Amino acid sequence: MYLADLHIHSKYSRATGKNADIPNLDLWARRKGITLVGTGDFTHPAWREELAQTLEPAEEGLYRIKKEARLADVCELPVSPRFVVSGEISCIYKQDGKVRKVHNLILLPSLDAAERLSFRLETIGNIRSDGRPILGLSSKDLLSITLDMCPDAVFIPAHIWTPHFSLFGAFSGFDTIEECFGDLSSQIHALETGLSSDPLMNRRVPMLDGYTMISNSDAHTPAKFGRESNLIDAELSYPALKSALETGEGFGGTLEFYPEEGKYHLDGHRNCHLSLTPQETEKYGGRCPLCGKKITVGVLHRLEQLAERPEDFVPENAKHFEHLMPLPEVSGTPSPFLAELPEGVAKEMAAPKPTYQQLSLF
Repeated sequence: MYLADLHIHSKYSRATGKNADIPNLDLWARRKGITLVGTGDFTHPAWREELAQTLEPAEEGLYRIKKEARLADVCELPVSPRFVVSGEISCIYKQDGKVRKVHNLILLPSLDAAERLSFRLETIGNIRSDGRPILGLSSKDLLSITLDMCPDAVFIPAHIWTPHFSLFGAFSGFDTIEECFGDLSSQIHALETGLSSDPLMNRRVPMLDGYTMISNSDAHTPAKFGRESNLIDAELSYPALKSALETGEGFGGTLEFYPEEGKYHLDGHRNCHLSLTPQETEKYGGRCPLCGKKITVGVLHRLEQLAERPEDFVPENAKHFEHLMPLPEVSGTPSPFLAELPEGVAKEMAAPKPTYQQLSLF
């Protein structure tokens, strides 16, 4: 069994660290014991060139860093990270009279496949200005093009509950997978839960039954990656990874952020430093009680709109998961913004967290 973080970003994406390159990703993977790392941003031509220069083939469909590019560390752990070609694409389009904004994660079996798919996507939109390109293309059409160019690709809707850019997002998403992908819905086998939700929450939504629920860091700096990751109980190869993600056989579960730590878990208004429970949002009519502007509906609220099961529901053969607490936050102090929150919410957020099952560098 090994750990896999399949969704990260390179230095070519906006708001990312300058050290988000292969040598530093390899270094941090060794530090954290992560065996498989997504390259991220495969559509960006400069990043693909760096990948070709710093990586070499390893197991089928996977890569490892070249010896000359490897960074030395103070303490060397017996981990030899592998890389799988991956990237996130932002689809912004109009469907059924509403603007849709959905992010999708794509895994590919080779750099050659990334080159072919990127060449096709460049005929549709600008893939050179950002490692996570924005395309005026529906998620269904992106899926169709991806499978046409590379039938072995794995296509995964990313952070499915995020308010503004996701499959089920409160502001620009859908209520069902079929609404988004139509007659290609059967080609979707895995969904990414995002930092602001966890398996306990997602189990409440029956339409998610049968999908492999994966978790990734979506890290913008190497130090952040691995804060969520997947347990893969299969051989180290792209075909085995694809099978585990699409069938669930060989998928051992996930390591999770506490969802309350996620930026979008609760409702709120960032400019007023305000966080609200779904009940409080309803009480205030969806408007910020401080300034009157529209409240951002968070992950918990949106999930409850589609949930049909109680909070303690556990299905048969539920996948294992554990919550992790980022080590830098273990000794953190309460935010001064707590004083500005409604009393009930502030008390809940300031209360000690549950006993952590595991502390780590994540």
